[in-house]
Amino acid sequence: MRRFALGLVSLLLLTGCGVAGPSDPVPISEEPTARSDAPAGASWRPSGTPTPLATTLESPWSVVPMGAGGALISERGTARVRELTSEGAVREVGVVPGVVPGGEAGLHGMAVLEDAGATWVYAYHGAADDNRVVRMPLVGDPGGLSLGPAEAIVTGIPRARNHDGGRIAFGPDGMLYIGTGDAGVPDRSQDPRSLGGKILRVTPGGEPASGNPFDNAVYSLGHRNVQGLAFTSEGQLWASEFGQNRWDELNRIEAGGNYGWPVVEGVAERDGFIDPVIQWQPSEASPSGIAAVGDTVFVAALRGERLWAVDVANAGGESSAAFLVGEHGRLRDVVAVGESLWLLTNNTDGRGDPRPEDDLLLQVDVTTQPRR
Repeated sequence: MRRFALGLVSLLLLTGCGVAGPSDPVPISEEPTARSDAPAGASWRPSGTPTPLATTLESPWSVVPMGAGGALISERGTARVRELTSEGAVREVGVVPGVVPGGEAGLHGMAVLEDAGATWVYAYHGAADDNRVVRMPLVGDPGGLSLGPAEAIVTGIPRARNHDGGRIAFGPDGMLYIGTGDAGVPDRSQDPRSLGGKILRVTPGGEPASGNPFDNAVYSLGHRNVQGLAFTSEGQLWASEFGQNRWDELNRIEAGGNYGWPVVEGVAERDGFIDPVIQWQPSEASPSGIAAVGDTVFVAALRGERLWAVDVANAGGESSAAFLVGEHGRLRDVVAVGESLWLLTNNTDGRGDPRPEDDLLLQVDVTTQPRR
């Protein structure tokens, strides 16, 4: 299964970073195969009509490409991890133990890591008393994968019926980044000792990463409910975030940065707080998963039922545009795979007996266009 990691080497060469050594952990995520070679003065946009890769999913939350056309997909309410095989079939890999769904909690984001010849699936999920991150060995060959025993590596993330966060991603530094929510208690977001309302940065084993700004797992604070994490081509971290009633946000994340919640929401221009790069009204967004292709960040919108493309290098220009508006319902996740995007719809919301048209994994091509 080492072949799944080859795309990361290409990404590191493109971005000028060092190449991981044979014993270094190698993340497997949406970014390794993402195109980053847009011509100067150009950005990326969807092109053509989306085509289905998988159907009859049930409240899917996260998709991780696995090479050769395969993927792993998490389902929030069932706690199942499902495999899309290279032949286009969808099968069960396993059920993550200890998941207690309810409200917005359940099985959320996933990431995959190769380390010393072993492949690990990391998953964020709601347990009986908290949200947590676990990891499980992924065993078998593509088309017949299964999960080994789960090991909890981060526990004690606040849980409630809403604002549970849930996205995770490995960064170019090999560390695991975790987006959390305030779990209905806004003041947690400003407390650097709390794991709620934060972006966390930990080692693959779950320990606070070296260099974190508060000498614990917290990397940034002042978040209400982080839903998407992605890295652009130069290694910059971006995060999408549910607002309350006025503004949803796309944020450029800095170590130690304070993003304002609950003191401010959206662009406030107040000392001590970092404003979002883009803000939307919730009716246009409710942003969930995000993916980066070069300097373009794609944002999957739930309530807005659209895909936003944000050219983060085009300050002062026409930096954002909406695509696929209302065509496929709620979009939960987006990942970049080669010269295409994979989009995960989320329309069943835990309803039994999903119909093939309810929740899908879709593929749409991406192309460049000149900046204006």
